[in-house]
Amino acid sequence: MKGKRAALITFIEAFDPDRETSLALLRGMAGAGADIIEIGVPFTDPMADGPTIQAAGRRALNAGASLSGVLALVREFRAGNAHTPIVLMGYLNPVLSYGVARFCADAADMGVDGLIVVDLPTEEAGLLLPSAAEHGLDVIRLVAPTTSDARLPLVLQGSSGFVYYLSITGITGTRTASAEDLARDIPRIRAATDLPIAVGFGVRTPAQAAVVARHADAAIVASALIERLCAADVAAVLGDVAALAKGLILT
Repeated sequence: MKGKRAALITFIEAFDPDRETSLALLRGMAGAGADIIEIGVPFTDPMADGPTIQAAGRRALNAGASLSGVLALVREFRAGNAHTPIVLMGYLNPVLSYGVARFCADAADMGVDGLIVVDLPTEEAGLLLPSAAEHGLDVIRLVAPTTSDARLPLVLQGSSGFVYYLSITGITGTRTASAEDLARDIPRIRAATDLPIAVGFGVRTPAQAAVVARHADAAIVASALIERLCAADVAAVLGDVAALAKGLILT
């Protein structure tokens, strides 16, 4: 439909390069066109992340990032923005160390809307799903090109919010899925779920976002924004967010 826009999901690594910059990015991205913001929770062994986000995580840890600190960052953001959905993206170990039930309760209280736990196996999702459901938190599951049709229903069981489609195999920020890849894979995911489908792991430019918009419901942009932040300043990153949002308008 002409004029329809797919959603833009942007990513920041909390505390990269410091807490103040993270808060400025959160506040600015919501106004620049981001429909949902993912906040990366820094971790010492980010096995799914490419070099750009790994480096961001190291900077964040050096700046004092912790899971409790990330939750406090969300709370401060919520003091001025009650409507932009916030999704925490990270790894299972910090959640287990914090305590799953306590974490879900605190995350909901601070204003988190959803969770992506990259290394939570489907077969162990019961560790998180009950507590998340109790506190109204979406658990967003990851689907890859290698996820078979037979396995999709199991992977998506208990999912809510949206489906995160890893459009490439491998780590973040290394290459981009083609229109042909998306045309092949998105329909089979739609056959298994009524949830919106967001495409990540490789969307970097407005042109690539436009390709995603023709096949999926949302584009996730992460590494490109972190690289921009390293090379420039917050204002430049927000300019990129605005350009990406325009790229998602269907013409």
